[in-house]
Amino acid sequence: MIDFRSDTVTQPCQQMRLMMSNAPVGDDVYGDDPSVNELEQWAATRHGFEASLFVSSGTQANLLAILSHCERGDEYLCGQNAHNYRYEAGGAAVLGSVQPQPIENEPDGSLCFNKLEKAIKPDDSHFARTRLLSLENTIGGKVLSLQYLAQARTFANKHQLALHLDGARVYNAAVALNVDIKDISQHFDSMTICLSKGLGAPVGSLLLGNHEFIKKARRLRKMLGGGMRQAGILAVAGYYALTHNVSRLAEDHDNAQYLAYQLNSLKGFSTESYQVHTNIVFADIDERVDIQRISEKLKAQNIVITPGYQGMRFVTHKDISRDDIDMLLAALRTELP
Repeated sequence: MIDFRSDTVTQPCQQMRLMMSNAPVGDDVYGDDPSVNELEQWAATRHGFEASLFVSSGTQANLLAILSHCERGDEYLCGQNAHNYRYEAGGAAVLGSVQPQPIENEPDGSLCFNKLEKAIKPDDSHFARTRLLSLENTIGGKVLSLQYLAQARTFANKHQLALHLDGARVYNAAVALNVDIKDISQHFDSMTICLSKGLGAPVGSLLLGNHEFIKKARRLRKMLGGGMRQAGILAVAGYYALTHNVSRLAEDHDNAQYLAYQLNSLKGFSTESYQVHTNIVFADIDERVDIQRISEKLKAQNIVITPGYQGMRFVTHKDISRDDIDMLLAALRTELP
């Protein structure tokens, strides 16, 4: 199967599977799983935080972050296109009574500080208390610059806000910027990392912050049913992903550039409205192209896409090769009128 839907579809490699089968394990709820403990301690040090928490998903990691920074009746600022606003089932509002205040994202994915400042609520009993600014990097495949992140830190300090990074694909950002991950993480009070996207682990995310923050998040994780037992089988996969699969993300980025260029040459396809920073490619499809029918034809050839017209998304990852892209392009050319 050649799957362009997302980098969440990546399969663990044989070496990762071998490590999983031999992982030392214990009961993580008791704090007894040596593989989980090693991952959490290593990850905290590697990313410049005091502590970290291994959780089941990026959605859970973001929810724990928001609930740990905010109390009931508080609010957090985020982008209109932020994953933790649009695509996480309203968890902060439903489960934590924390109100999101979305701000329209700029074309480069950033949030305008003037707009953010105007959205901060006065210290008045009529309003929710603004406690947190949440950014996402990458967002829609776009990378926030180090300069912007430094400005965000200054803004958060000025307004006494905590600063959180939804870093589901933060390593794609680091590779694209050609910087160490700490050059990004240093600006934030908390950060999430998804291990099961381009990094290639089968399950899991990390939440990073200071000791008190992670202590609170750990309790909330239990409350949400996220306390895992012999989770070391998954933790070693995450450790392998972070220590072996980072530099190769550059290959995914190169493949995305190639895919965007080639798609733009197809009749009815245009990628010109979208910059490709990392491993995500968007294309506008002419409505005269029956992309639904084409997607069904491709699926019969074991090529999977998510059909759409405006901003149709293709994602490259470790299980997509240059040859796979050429197979997709050839199949599209055959089906186009």
